[in-house]
Amino acid sequence: MVRTPAGNYEVHLDAESRQVLAELTTQLRDAIVADSRDAAFKRLFPPGYATDEAAEAEYREMVGADLEQSKLAALETLAKTADATELTPEEVDTWARALNDVRLWMGTLLDIQEDDDPEELDDPPHMLYHVLTWLQDLIVSVLLGDGDVEGVQDDDEPD
Repeated sequence: MVRTPAGNYEVHLDAESRQVLAELTTQLRDAIVADSRDAAFKRLFPPGYATDEAAEAEYREMVGADLEQSKLAALETLAKTADATELTPEEVDTWARALNDVRLWMGTLLDIQEDDDPEELDDPPHMLYHVLTWLQDLIVSVLLGDGDVEGVQDDDEPD
């Protein structure tokens, strides 16, 4: 990604990567709509009150629908803009949030743990997870204005 003089971001991804992003976000969106209480979403919708069922039920009643709609909207934005060559800062922020949700979902499905060694997890699903992690890190670095991250260029800094 490269920041433009107008403040937007040029997106430099190949067609296959864009297609994978659109497909993953669509799959996750469809799965959430089908059953957002499925165990596969435990990292996406963690309990607010793990030890108090009444408080948890009240919490879900208050924020559950809004949280779900927010996630669905972010996934929809990424799916619709996956082919875009330029994104607004708001869209880039939305990509970061949607990618985080896709990673959380995949991490649950793949049973990825914090102490897992990425070098040992080299099958295609785990490799995709790591590529998404790299892309999310790249986007966050761009949003923070970190010009020292490989693959990130800022028009205001020398190459």
